[in-house]
Amino acid sequence: MNNLNYGIIGNCRSAALISQTGSLDWCCLPEFDSSSVFAKILDEEIGGSFEVLVSEDYTITQEYEANSCILVTRYASGPHIFELHDFMPRYYKDGGGGYHAPPEIVRYIKYVSGSPEFKVAYNPKLEYAVGETITYIKKDFIVSLTDTEKFDTLFLYTSFDKQAIVDGNTIQLTEDGYFLLGYNEKIFQPTLRKIYLELERTKVYWLNWVDRTPTYKMFNKEIIRSAMTLKLLSYDKSGAVLAAATTSLPETIGEVRNWDYRFCWIRDASMVIKVVSELGHKNTARRYLQFIIDLIPDKDEKLQIMYGINKEKKLTEESLDHLSGYKNSKPVRIGNAAYKQRQNDIYGILMDVIYEQLAKFSVDLENGEELWTITKGIVWVVDKHWKEPDKGIWEFRTEERHFTFSKVLCWVAIDRALKVAHIFEKTHKIEKWQTLEQEIREDILENAWNPEVNAFTQSYGTIHLDASVLLMESYGFIDPKDPKFVSTVRAIGDELSNDGLLYRYKNKDDFGLPSSSFTICTFWYINSLFKIGEEEKALVQFKKLLGYSNHLGLYSEDIDFKSKRLLGNFPQAYSHLALIECAINFSNKAQEEGVLQSMKDH
Repeated sequence: MNNLNYGIIGNCRSAALISQTGSLDWCCLPEFDSSSVFAKILDEEIGGSFEVLVSEDYTITQEYEANSCILVTRYASGPHIFELHDFMPRYYKDGGGGYHAPPEIVRYIKYVSGSPEFKVAYNPKLEYAVGETITYIKKDFIVSLTDTEKFDTLFLYTSFDKQAIVDGNTIQLTEDGYFLLGYNEKIFQPTLRKIYLELERTKVYWLNWVDRTPTYKMFNKEIIRSAMTLKLLSYDKSGAVLAAATTSLPETIGEVRNWDYRFCWIRDASMVIKVVSELGHKNTARRYLQFIIDLIPDKDEKLQIMYGINKEKKLTEESLDHLSGYKNSKPVRIGNAAYKQRQNDIYGILMDVIYEQLAKFSVDLENGEELWTITKGIVWVVDKHWKEPDKGIWEFRTEERHFTFSKVLCWVAIDRALKVAHIFEKTHKIEKWQTLEQEIREDILENAWNPEVNAFTQSYGTIHLDASVLLMESYGFIDPKDPKFVSTVRAIGDELSNDGLLYRYKNKDDFGLPSSSFTICTFWYINSLFKIGEEEKALVQFKKLLGYSNHLGLYSEDIDFKSKRLLGNFPQAYSHLALIECAINFSNKAQEEGVLQSMKDH
């Protein structure tokens, strides 16, 4: 049972979700975090959608065109066949000058054979469906506008009969046709030839992008799809990376754990950037670093855990009470109050990315001096604050604690700052920073380890386990073969695994007991099993988890333990970056073994 059977299309400016039957159920224009123009996913009655309807004797299948983000929905009834090619244009402008990525969706209808028929249910609801959206037929286009205080418009250009579209009448297909849905009125009237060119140029853009990505011996298809999905969640204008393309898809149906994820969390984005730069996409990494540099104007200014995609610092949270929510899970929220929280781990995450970039591309980083200033600033902040409790990686909204993950990441901040000091040959800082690094390390080893449960625990002085401590090894705090790490991995597997899926933690939080699995935690656990030498077990679990993606290989934030349906915001950057990390580990191992085998054979 998997209800998030959606494909994502996008162009690094905004994104849209298309259902398995070709219904456009979520889109915000002109940008990711703008008001929605279609939001059926958040309210089936009034949210608004753009559906392609066929009679029951049609079989509908859906897949991405190979190595692209063009979503193809195929409708077939005997000899009567047509395809819907959905995409948002993105390609390099002629003569340079950046990318052409307008706030537009193209739905290209490709005639295949026979005499196929379909109807359109075109029902935009601007401004999150507040108030009424009125649609008019004009000479060149169909226009929709709102009567609310905030004026908004949406334009639909098409090669089909406009009256038939608005009335929902049957359209007989004898040749290719198109719908172009745009936020702005076009200066030049679109033609089928121009629209086809947009399709081909966008396809070439994605083929080139994939061509710059390494090929892997194992799970290459999954790595590529996940990498493209991460690319779709990056915002060109500022370099920000979004946590997900949606708001308020609940972690559990009918509960209130519904958040807006159309923002840039420093933690999620930095982890994404690390993976994307490992895949060779330097520009995305470099532009995100610039995004961060631009956010830190004063040497003593505290870094927020998250920002708006256009660098907004205030993300006031409000509820849209007129929307019933996904499967009636209220409230629907826009904005996110977590931006005010203190989470001490973000300094380590950020320092790790800065170090990675310098180690990989130090020769061509033009902002070395700024990065050194930021490095010193981060050490100063960590030195002053590492002993204080915080809200932790999971953003507990009530009490603050001494979370193990936050402490480990404070250690990472100093460890990476030392490495950066070596790169810049700033030796005068090293001795002082080494003392601090040692102090934090000893504090963690003494207070986070609990002999009673034979594991590092969620926070100091507790027996609760937490999947985030598995990252102690990936960040280099502890060796994978260290007996304490091995027993922590096993304890977490025993305590937090439920039919191969992991809880983040099992202790009560602000909203009671968690009841769904956090997808990234299962990937972390698989990774840890692999690292401690239980590779067979890790591979079995990984293949099982791959079976829980939707029909296009996409993941949301959570998976329901019982039904295995996808839950939470979608698609989730976190889940896809963790999939890539696991897959690369398995692939590299297979590569090594292949090399060893061929050496033996010779």
